[in-house]
Amino acid sequence: MKTKKRISKLFATSIMAVASVASSYGQSNLGSACGCPAVASRPSVLLSSLPGFTAVAGTYGGELTSGAVLTCANNYIIDQKIYIPSGKTLTINPGTVLKGRTNLLSEPQKATAIVIERGGKIMAEGSADCQIVFTAEADNLDGTFPIANKGQWGGVLLLGKATNNLTYAANGPFVVGGTGKLAVGDGLGVIEGFATSNPQDRYGVLTSATLPLDGTGVPITGELTSQVFDDNDNSGVMKYVSIRYSGAILAVGAEINGLTLGSVGRGTTLEHIEIVSCADDNIEFFGGTVNIKYITGLFGNDDMFDWDLGWSGKAQFLFGMKTDNTASVDSDNGFEADSDDGKSNSFPRAIPVIYNATILGNSKSVITSDNSSIAAINAKELTGGEIYNSVFANFKNGLNLVKSMGTRTGTSEAYHNWSSTLGNGTEILKVKCNTFVGCTNPLTVGSSAASVVSADNTQFTTTDLNVIVAGNTLPGFDYSFAVNNTTNVFSAKNDPVPNPALTVAGCPVAPADGFFRVANYRGAFSSVAGENWLSDWSYSKVLGATKGLVACPTDLDKDGDTDVDDFQIFAPAFGTNCN
Repeated sequence: MKTKKRISKLFATSIMAVASVASSYGQSNLGSACGCPAVASRPSVLLSSLPGFTAVAGTYGGELTSGAVLTCANNYIIDQKIYIPSGKTLTINPGTVLKGRTNLLSEPQKATAIVIERGGKIMAEGSADCQIVFTAEADNLDGTFPIANKGQWGGVLLLGKATNNLTYAANGPFVVGGTGKLAVGDGLGVIEGFATSNPQDRYGVLTSATLPLDGTGVPITGELTSQVFDDNDNSGVMKYVSIRYSGAILAVGAEINGLTLGSVGRGTTLEHIEIVSCADDNIEFFGGTVNIKYITGLFGNDDMFDWDLGWSGKAQFLFGMKTDNTASVDSDNGFEADSDDGKSNSFPRAIPVIYNATILGNSKSVITSDNSSIAAINAKELTGGEIYNSVFANFKNGLNLVKSMGTRTGTSEAYHNWSSTLGNGTEILKVKCNTFVGCTNPLTVGSSAASVVSADNTQFTTTDLNVIVAGNTLPGFDYSFAVNNTTNVFSAKNDPVPNPALTVAGCPVAPADGFFRVANYRGAFSSVAGENWLSDWSYSKVLGATKGLVACPTDLDKDGDTDVDDFQIFAPAFGTNCN
């Protein structure tokens, strides 16, 4: 009896310790690991009140002309569009919280945001136990702010000088709203949905000798025709950063994303970033060469990852999870893969190289007004690219390939870039060695399974070694979950880690090239204990959204909870020798 009582006390003590740790991940004490005060005790400071702030007409905000250094001594309110101009740096120390002021639906153009201009930099280097958080002003960071509260503010935008394929003839003149008319010159674009073509809102530079024009046919001042793209452009560093409740809708089809990347160069470092409850895409690339690694997108309303205008970067370890299947939730894609919105046959094509993604859909089957498919990978607008060793689950369509020319210039579409027998001979779109789980139609052409011919199926499964798993039957893996979007309580959790690990035999493996890490498995996460790359401060762990990811020594049965089942495993081993 004495021994049992002692075991019970020991177990109870460990349970209380675990509960205490879990409570701390509510993040009201964000930054405690790096000496920051409690979030609630920090005074609020308007970013527009910082030294050097200068209003810029037409932007609904202004520039921090001296840059700024933000510390966790304060909570910072993003009360306007805050721009960091060329030659200046916004430094954000670990543990710092920035809160976006809620935008008025009656004045969407005034949505608050952080915009790093061409030549400016953001240095936001958090750590695994001391994240930097961008969130809504009303979020008190105790884990209770409803994940349904999408689009409370704008987001974070990085604008660079790397390559895009915009042409003024096909993509101009710039028009406010979701028209796709983004160009004010060859190679020079304006962020989608912004109200004017102010220089502060532009990305890319010129490659042609043609003097660019604005929407009225007037030469743009301050743009030099001798400039060229800089694919090594450096917009700074973002590591261990969480961006929550963003994605203000400026117009249908023209929203600010959680993280918008306009012609961002590969000199920029983007790692360990999560986007939570965004009303638009988690991350959208408008051209550029930037690489991304260890990226999480949770509960968003639009595409998880969206590329366009010739993005040619690298990506590895991507985790995406839709909100559950409710009527109010959008029904867009895991990857929205475009090359040129202008349908003008522009070069360079989008050719990103992606390894080790796990993308979980929500089984939606009704297409929304601003989308053309519901797919894990929606390949269209002449996209190229390479996608390897990934897991896609619970989408209506797995890989969708657009084939119809429609109004496109030329004789090819994404399908022709992919097909080895009926294509254009380029085969610049490669989707190989991926596992598609519980997708109603693993392969579609033009969103139709009936349009898939025998040669397509042979290439998809036999040649390209993609695996189709019917239903939710992959061992160790479970895409189903249930959450109350108002209380944030998960009554059922998914498990994104196949166990045993999925084979990559005969497949390309990410090369050890200084960016990619060799990973001999499919999906974002290894099944080997201790190799999870999500930090304890990531929001998926804050909410306890998933099984199989929590590095918890007391979770002996690895079901995501420490409970009596774990005690029953431990009790028979109590007092045994561990050597």
